[in-house]
Amino acid sequence: MKLFHDVSSVRNFTQKRKNEQKIGLVPTMGALHPGHLALLEASQKDNDQTICSIYVNPTQFNNPDDLKKYPRTLEGDLELLEKIGCDAVFCPTDQIMYPPDQPQLLHLDFGYLNEILEGQHRPGHFDGVGLVVTKLLNIVQPHRAYFGQKDLQQLTIIRQLVREFFIPVEITSVPIVREASGLALSSRNQRLSPEEKETAIQLYQTLLFAQKQYKAGTDLSTITQQARNRLNQDSGIQLEYFEAVRVHDFQLLEERTENQPIAFCVAAYVGDVRLIDNVLIN
Repeated sequence: MKLFHDVSSVRNFTQKRKNEQKIGLVPTMGALHPGHLALLEASQKDNDQTICSIYVNPTQFNNPDDLKKYPRTLEGDLELLEKIGCDAVFCPTDQIMYPPDQPQLLHLDFGYLNEILEGQHRPGHFDGVGLVVTKLLNIVQPHRAYFGQKDLQQLTIIRQLVREFFIPVEITSVPIVREASGLALSSRNQRLSPEEKETAIQLYQTLLFAQKQYKAGTDLSTITQQARNRLNQDSGIQLEYFEAVRVHDFQLLEERTENQPIAFCVAAYVGDVRLIDNVLIN
């Protein structure tokens, strides 16, 4: 397994192979778990070479404390990637991704997507996501890049980004991987106590409740209000949002829509750990 820290070395690696082999990129912030492994497995199945990037991107954290506490397990991550046969890993530093002698002037505006759900509750988050994903796609120049369904709004942002800038890459979504309890896997789960993990299961259970009610024909506004009530009754959960969206453009929905995929999305704090989750319908 090759390990790269600078732009020229990883780009040289991919450019030598790109004309004859398919390259897959799995961008991560490390603290790898089975959800990341599902992304890597999908890339290895689809491509000749798989590159995993590990970089905790500071510009997408609107909360400095969250950035400070984000788990960093690079040594274990590299051992795991070696074990599963990942071809290369790109681990840049902040100085590589955001050179201190170059002022950071560029900002990305994703319109209404910046104003709802994650955009509303994490100001500047998608600007940072857009910047780092654009940098990674331009550095590695893969044929395909892999992202998890758990970050559904982020997936919409990245697909819009690729369309707007005509970036020649196929964006592939991989379904959410869950613990046996149903809790969506996340690097942040490492910060949950056993009691908080039990509480966090309510997020997925409430999503399943909403899914069942929707399939039974219940009015959409009724479903979302009932779901919010369920979560607000648990003192261990600080709910930020529970909403229904149209999947293809992430428009918020207040009424049922037939024959179009929708998703129920939730975000909440359990203790001091912020968690997100979603389920797809149709």
